[in-house]
Amino acid sequence: MKIKLQVIIETDDGQMETIQEVAHLERGCLQPAELGLTLVEAKTLLEGVQRAMVDEQIAEYLAGQAACSHCGKKRLHKGAHAIVYRSLFGKLKLHSPRLFHCGCEPQLSRTFSPLTELLKERTAPELFYLEAKFSALVSYGVTAKLLEEVLPVGHEINSATTRNHALKIGERMESALGDEQVLFIKGCERDWEKLPRPDLPLMVGIDGGYVHSSEQTSRTNSWFKVIVGKSITAEGSSKCFGFVNCHDLKPKRRLFELLKSQGMQMNQQVTFLSDGGDTVRELKLYLNPQAEHLLDWFHITMRLTVMKQFAKGLGAENCEARVSALKELESIKWYLWHGNVFEALEHIGYMEMEADGEIITGACAGKLRKALDELHTYIERNQAMIPNSGERWRSGEAISSAFVESAVNQVISKRMVKKQQMRWSKRGAHLLLQVRTKVLNEELRETFDRWYPNSHREAARVEKAA
Repeated sequence: MKIKLQVIIETDDGQMETIQEVAHLERGCLQPAELGLTLVEAKTLLEGVQRAMVDEQIAEYLAGQAACSHCGKKRLHKGAHAIVYRSLFGKLKLHSPRLFHCGCEPQLSRTFSPLTELLKERTAPELFYLEAKFSALVSYGVTAKLLEEVLPVGHEINSATTRNHALKIGERMESALGDEQVLFIKGCERDWEKLPRPDLPLMVGIDGGYVHSSEQTSRTNSWFKVIVGKSITAEGSSKCFGFVNCHDLKPKRRLFELLKSQGMQMNQQVTFLSDGGDTVRELKLYLNPQAEHLLDWFHITMRLTVMKQFAKGLGAENCEARVSALKELESIKWYLWHGNVFEALEHIGYMEMEADGEIITGACAGKLRKALDELHTYIERNQAMIPNSGERWRSGEAISSAFVESAVNQVISKRMVKKQQMRWSKRGAHLLLQVRTKVLNEELRETFDRWYPNSHREAARVEKAA
């Protein structure tokens, strides 16, 4: 069996203009492997159809540029050159003539290239989209191999190309982000009362993770911190965000835009849960007048658990001190659980006095003293954010940002740490995080449709015709 596949090009009035053969297939006795198109045949077919389509599109466009649009006089040719355009179905070399401007109107230059001015970006939006999407999910090298395997892109695509294009998309997202502000609360209480009835509270958890640095100069700076957060609505839908703490210049704007995309109003309650670090403490301020800032119970009890291990490690000579320390730690935990920060600090002070004296001795004593000092500072600095966790827990309200731990794993670890033994620059990690969070939030396609609206209309037209 022989099959010839042709492309028939018609004019707008329905007249057949050209017929081009794009593929010639042969089949013998039916075998499972030969049923339908093979991947190689499909790639060849797509490349041929695109070639025929592009030739006709370019010829029609250049024919429309041959005469002056103002006076109709034919433009003179100066020369021609070839330009390269990378698409989903192969690299195209396009014949691009250079024309003289007509003298009927003043121009900044004597000549121009219509095709060069039209194709300012030499990569198709759909190819940009696929490179950015898969680069956000898997390594740059795997992305290049995947696209080369399933599409007729040729051997021109490589890991460096996919990386550069993914970061270019990240830069474009950054440039589209508004300016940073200290205060995002607008209007007054009287104006907020006139707003529609808000949805139930938004729950926002913020935490951090670490990524290997490619700019390491010593052991102390071999990692840099990445801030990750997740916002959950009352209906259960969630969105995440991430940025490199020491690189990003618009962290508050980033979080505000995320909350606004989830319908946040100035009269809506927002609950922020964090570990109380300096970075996240400043990040969530002045975003919403109804905001509630709480210290995550998980980070409190984690510190107390470590201190219990130090207390249990006190030697036989500190038997009474060990029992007393464990009892005090239980009291501290109980007071913090019920939001009684004053009593908790009092008991921490009692333990510090015992540790500073000669009551507690041994190797673990020094560790316990240091941990007590850190806990005292931590509780004192974040005392305004410590709620009555027991009451909140009995009411079914969130007391822990444990849901953010999964976001840290999803946003950072799976792409940048686990099984990805590579080092990152702060810029590269930050820009890729913007693309990755768009993919995880299922917003990348929407972003590209906003950047390239004509492409979206064409896709809708094809879908409607089918």
